[in-house]
This record gives sequence, C-alpha cells and structure tokens, in this order.
Amino acid sequence: MPLLHVLRPALPILIGASVMLTLSMGLRQSLGIFLQPLTHDIRISVSDFTLALAVQNLTWGFLQPFTGAMAVRYGFRPLMVTGSLLYIAGLALMAGAHGVVSITIGGGILIGTSLACTATAIAMSVTARAVPAAVRSTVLGIVSAAGSLGALLSAPIGQLLNEGFGWRVGLLGFVLLALLMIPAAWYAGRIDRIPLPKPAADDIGNATAAMAARTAFGNTSFVVMTGAYMVCGMQLVFLTTHLPSYLAICGLDPMLSAQTLGMIGGFNVLGSLFFGWAGQRWNKLALLGAIYILRSLALGWYFTLPATPESTLLFGAIMGFLWMGVGPLAAGAIAEMFGLRWQPMIQGLAFMSHQVGSFLGAYGGGLLYDALGSYTMAWHIGVSLGLAGGVIQIAFALICPPQPPSLLRAA
Repeated sequence: MPLLHVLRPALPILIGASVMLTLSMGLRQSLGIFLQPLTHDIRISVSDFTLALAVQNLTWGFLQPFTGAMAVRYGFRPLMVTGSLLYIAGLALMAGAHGVVSITIGGGILIGTSLACTATAIAMSVTARAVPAAVRSTVLGIVSAAGSLGALLSAPIGQLLNEGFGWRVGLLGFVLLALLMIPAAWYAGRIDRIPLPKPAADDIGNATAAMAARTAFGNTSFVVMTGAYMVCGMQLVFLTTHLPSYLAICGLDPMLSAQTLGMIGGFNVLGSLFFGWAGQRWNKLALLGAIYILRSLALGWYFTLPATPESTLLFGAIMGFLWMGVGPLAAGAIAEMFGLRWQPMIQGLAFMSHQVGSFLGAYGGGLLYDALGSYTMAWHIGVSLGLAGGVIQIAFALICPPQPPSLLRAA
C-alpha cells in the first residue's frame, strides 16, 4: 500500500508537527548569528551570552520529562500552543534586551521552556502516535527532515536583517516567524483525538509515571543510550553557538556562518530521511553510535585544518547529514522498548542527558574561549568524548540488543 495512502488521515497532524518543529529548532539553532553584534552592543561577554543559551538547554532538558508527563495527562494541544506563545515572548524579550538578565530570561528560561513543549521529543511523540508501527521509523525520519528546514529559512533571514538593520531587527524577524508556530501546534494537537492501543495486562502502558521511569532506568539499552546522548548535545550546541564566532575569528565573511547553518539545515533533510529509512531496517542504537563516531571524525578534520569557505561549507554538509538523524532513531527505539503512552516522558528522561551535554557545549565552550583565547581545547574534548560514546553505544547495541520490557519483568 503506498505510503501516502497510509498517511493521508494523519497528514494535518504530521504537517503541523513538522512546521512547529522546523521553527522551534531552526530559530534556536540560528541564535549564534547574533552572538558577536549583541555582545558588543550591550557590553556583555561571550560567556554571558553562552550562559543564557546553556540555561536554555538545561531548562529544556530538565523540563522535558515533566512536559512529556503533562502531555499524557492534559493532551498535546494545550502544551504545544502554550510553548509557542512562550517562544514568541522569549524572542521579543531578547530583541529588547539591554543586559544579561533579559538575555538569560528570554533566550534562556522562556525559550528553553518553550522547546520542552514544541521541539523534538514532543514532535516525535506526536508523529509516532499518528502512524502505524510498520512505517513509524520512516515517517519519523520524514517529519524530522521537514523539521530540519528551519535553519535553511531562519539563518539567512536573520543574517540579512542583522547586517542590514541590526541584531534587534533580526530578532524581531524571528518573532514574526515564530508566530507561525501557533497554528502549526493547533493542527498537530489533533493527535489528542486518536486513542492509544489498549495495553496488555503487564504492559508498561498500564504503569504510573513513576513506575514507567523506574522501568526505563532498569533497562540497560536505555541507560547506555541516555549516557551517549550527552555527547550528542555537547557537539551540536557547541557548533550552533560558537561556529559563527570561530569564523569571525578566522576573518571569514560573516554571511558564511549563515550559509553554513543553512547547509546544515539542507543536508539535515537528507540525513533525517536516510536514518529514518535505515532505522526501519537495522539496529537503531548501533546507528546512533555510528553517527557519534562520524561526527567526531568530521569535527577533528575541520578544526585541524585552516578554515576556508569551501572547507566550512563541506563541513556543514557533513555535519548536517549527521545532525537530526538521531531524532527518529532515538524516538523509534524508545517507542519499541516502552510503547507509546509514556514515550514523551521517557524520551524526555533521555533528553535530560542530551541537554546536560548541550550546557557543557555552549557554556563550557565559552569559558574555555574566554580563558584560553581559542576553541582548540573545546573541540579536542568534543572529539574525544564523541569517539568514546559512539564506540560504547555500538558495543552495547550489538552485545545487549534492546528487549521490550513489561512491568512483570521490570518488577
């Protein structure tokens, strides 16, 4: 049966989730464009700005399990619409900022809270629930790919407005884009009308939130995946936060940073589609480990050589292909191991680790730059941890393949 025919009843939900995801992730990934002009204009340090983004990542990560549990209790629509409004408020506060407090509250707390309601974990949970298991991994890859288009749109728009009218106008342009998240979240919220499959007597779907969390952390495959997820966050947020600054230090055209983020977004589409397709056929957790290793090799190659426009765009293409492919793989693995009811909360528990890594990538990179005057130590750490995390993930995926747990086995 053609895939489109299978998906037709769920198309409004999938399109809404895709648009919401592409804006929430694309705008957030493009904030590094404003690092240099914003910090110079309002006289704050690079580490002050990156601290705000680190607070964003920690807020996002530590709220994600709670917003996942709230989606189970109250439904996805009120959660996603509220998150969209918080995103708009956070960007508006950043656009009017005159000091580090406004940047931290707007770009850190408000946008971080919004991402816990609108970004990958929630969008992937909505998608997983909307489609049959037989095509779930492929469709997760399609939605993740659509969600990758945001950087292609927001990074060039933000850079053009920034160069032509200043960083405040650039952020106001982001506010206008974020308004589109509200109708997208409303349509994605139709998922609340679709009932979950009735669980078996010993299925985790019958568990309370606390029982579901204990079952997840009693699963070796989940624990290893969660630990390796930290490295993923560290590498990605280090790049989105510090690559524009690194290119400026190298004396390259400021537009190159926007072009590279756009390149990441474009190849993100291909990577998400590929890894969604691959996850339907091969071990999802082993594929995650392969992504971490390949990313680390790409980071080591790029930062070892002198930066040029050609090498930077090629690096963006490679990293883009390996970027959000983790989304459909992690979401698909969690749905297979634990079912659909508690997927948003359990995925949020794993994502907490990812965001601890994001905090270290954003703030740690800023601290190392302020202390040492270069990013050399930061990328050395990112490459080393990425290689170690990838090898451990593959080893455990092959030695201890994931088993769908039940409450009886967990007890």
